Amino acid sequence: MSGWNTIESDAGVFTYLVENLGVKNVQFEEIIDLSPDYLKAIAPVYGVIFLFKYVSAKPDEEVDGSYDFDAAESIFFANQTIQNACATQAILSVLLNKNMEAGGDIHIGESLSEFREFTQAFPADLRGEALSNSELIRDVHNSFARSNPFIDENTRAATEEDDVYHFIAYTPINGVLYELDGLQAAPISHGECTDEDFPEKVIPVLQRRIGRYPITEIRFNLLALIQDPRLRAAEIGDEETVRREADKRDAWQWENALRRHNFVGFAHEVLKDVIRLKVKEGTYEQWIEGAKQEMGKRIEERKAQGKGDYED
Repeated sequence: MSGWNTIESDAGVFTYLVENLGVKNVQFEEIIDLSPDYLKAIAPVYGVIFLFKYVSAKPDEEVDGSYDFDAAESIFFANQTIQNACATQAILSVLLNKNMEAGGDIHIGESLSEFREFTQAFPADLRGEALSNSELIRDVHNSFARSNPFIDENTRAATEEDDVYHFIAYTPINGVLYELDGLQAAPISHGECTDEDFPEKVIPVLQRRIGRYPITEIRFNLLALIQDPRLRAAEIGDEETVRREADKRDAWQWENALRRHNFVGFAHEVLKDVIRLKVKEGTYEQWIEGAKQEMGKRIEERKAQGKGDYED
């Protein structure tokens, strides 16, 4: 059985990932303004997915919020049991608690509905195992990983000196704002919260988490799961928004296709054809010499700008 590959925190990746799992009428949007008004402008917001640099908690560090062990049995919460699955696990933590069968508004499709029903009576650790062993979910997840033409036989586990990133979810469920993190023992409650209150309640929680890091740390990413904007635009006859969102989707599909493609072979064939042409024209040596001179100029320019040197 193949493992789980790393995928990007990207609105286009996440949107088409959930569509390929059978989810309908939702979309992910990157949040560039950490304010309640920004979230309200794109409502309804079903939840947010937060990416951050993972730092192990100190032994005496208190959790922000409170563990709700009872909720782990009544809502979908799964422990993360395998590396690189946290992005999709965070996404499912929102979807499987907002599906129509659970009283939400999202149609998650037959496959995810069956998965939720199958794992409903499981404890959190077995739910995590079931998720990790789901061929459908894993295959869809891996289909959005960047193509890597190089196989590193020296792959190793991350150490404390490596930068490791982690995805978690925030979503309101049954009138409570929950932080759903597969590396935690249980869902973390951040107090009462309705769907309407979510923008106001989640922003301070996110700000506190970001505040744990040095002010120079900027490697965060926040994506909101929202209703497909084309639905509302079509209802009110907003053709411009429908067209703009359709163009955005087309661009996402193109970018996702590029992610899957290995361009090394293509670049190699192009280079061979260029060399063959230069040799045929009798300009190969001149072309190489010109390239060397151009590189020499760039090196001198970098030296002049105090940007260092290249090895020859």
